[in-house]
Amino acid sequence: MNYKEIAKEILLAIGGKENVTAAAHCATRLRLVLQNEGKINQKQLDEISAVKGTFATGGQYQIILGAGIVNEVYKEFSKLTGLSEMSTQDVKNAGSKKLNPFQQFVKMLSDIFVPIIPAIVAGGLLMGINNVLTAKDLFITGNSLVDAYPEMIDLAALINTFANASFVFLPVLIGFSSAKRFGGNPYLGAALGMLMVHPDLLNGWGYGGALVNGKIPVWNIFGFQIEKVGYQGTVLPVLAASYILSKIETYLRKVIPSALDNLLTPLLTIFITGILTFTLVGPITRSAGNLLTDGLVWLYNTTGFIGGGILGFVYAPIVITGMHHSFIAVETQLLANIGKTGGSFLLPMAAMSNIAQGAATLAVFFITKDKKIKSIASASGISALLGITEPAMFGVNLKLRYPFIGGIIGSGIACAFVTFYKVKAVGMGSAGIAGIISIKPGSIVPFAVGMIIAFIIAFAVTTVLAKRAAKNDIVNSESQGEMAS
Repeated sequence: MNYKEIAKEILLAIGGKENVTAAAHCATRLRLVLQNEGKINQKQLDEISAVKGTFATGGQYQIILGAGIVNEVYKEFSKLTGLSEMSTQDVKNAGSKKLNPFQQFVKMLSDIFVPIIPAIVAGGLLMGINNVLTAKDLFITGNSLVDAYPEMIDLAALINTFANASFVFLPVLIGFSSAKRFGGNPYLGAALGMLMVHPDLLNGWGYGGALVNGKIPVWNIFGFQIEKVGYQGTVLPVLAASYILSKIETYLRKVIPSALDNLLTPLLTIFITGILTFTLVGPITRSAGNLLTDGLVWLYNTTGFIGGGILGFVYAPIVITGMHHSFIAVETQLLANIGKTGGSFLLPMAAMSNIAQGAATLAVFFITKDKKIKSIASASGISALLGITEPAMFGVNLKLRYPFIGGIIGSGIACAFVTFYKVKAVGMGSAGIAGIISIKPGSIVPFAVGMIIAFIIAFAVTTVLAKRAAKNDIVNSESQGEMAS
């Protein structure tokens, strides 16, 4: 490939070097921040053979080139624009300045939760394995695997302990990640998280029962009582507390003499934040978090399959805006209170949406005669079935429009179906075919049926819409020919 020529063509298509504010690359994509995305010549960009797809997200315009190619194109692109080499974080920071307040809030949640997803996913998948071992009637009528093979009981208990760790100590993970995001010391954030789940505190899950019985332990300090209640499995309290910790630490480092900084700043930061957490921040945000979770559960239980269908229909459009990252906090809260909520209904719905978009993309693969679109559709369609939809949506479905419509119709019907059967996940996992391991044992069959429904309907609707689109193109071209003659 002539990488210099590719870089020139891309630069010309995006409006020239004057339109480029920042540029970096990841493993497969050229990540750009542009002055005005309205100057992009999308048709010209799509015609470049090396470009596999494009999409805009988080204030960035990203061009998919592929592993190996993107590195070489970026070198030539940097020479042409005169921009020095930048990290993807530099580009993220530059792109975030273009976002409105709501988009910045969603991006903040994404920055905090995305790094800790592997730990939560690992716990969720282990929880799924434990359920496979302990669920009755899954493999043996009237018995579970541990009932039939008692020697596996301790193995199931071991796996259950491994699975619960991420949720029991969730504030430690969030404290570290959020303090880092807010500009504080991440280790102080982790220490705050540890404080909030200390064994001396009343277990956070037992707070409701203790409140009813009037047996909440307290610290009695000069006549002022502070409840000794932990925050296991919570999200909002540790988010708010970490923000306060980071601001207090930043302020103290400015006013405390450097000779005493390392001694007094950590001490005062933890002490002040700890007092505020247990007296004001924790109780208020715990109530807010419970209201949010209870509201979603009520909505899910009340609106039934109609509400599920509506959410399934709009899920893919939500992904386009990036707002789906905010669901991570809600889903974490649902899973942390699984005894009360029964699990998360968000993973099954996300899986239905992803599979439907993947099916629509694969329909395009079989329909289109365009070699470039066919090449993109084959890989991105399979990727979507496994839970990664961005290449499929931005590279194929949104570009052609009718596959995206087919996908959201398939998603809406499939989500209505899984909602009707109350399908819920017991842990975080892949929002695709592999997500079946995270589903409650009694819901595995309707989840599998829902995936089949999502695939068949999205594929069929996309095929019908493709034929109609092709027919309209023929009619329009004939009409233009008549007008010209």
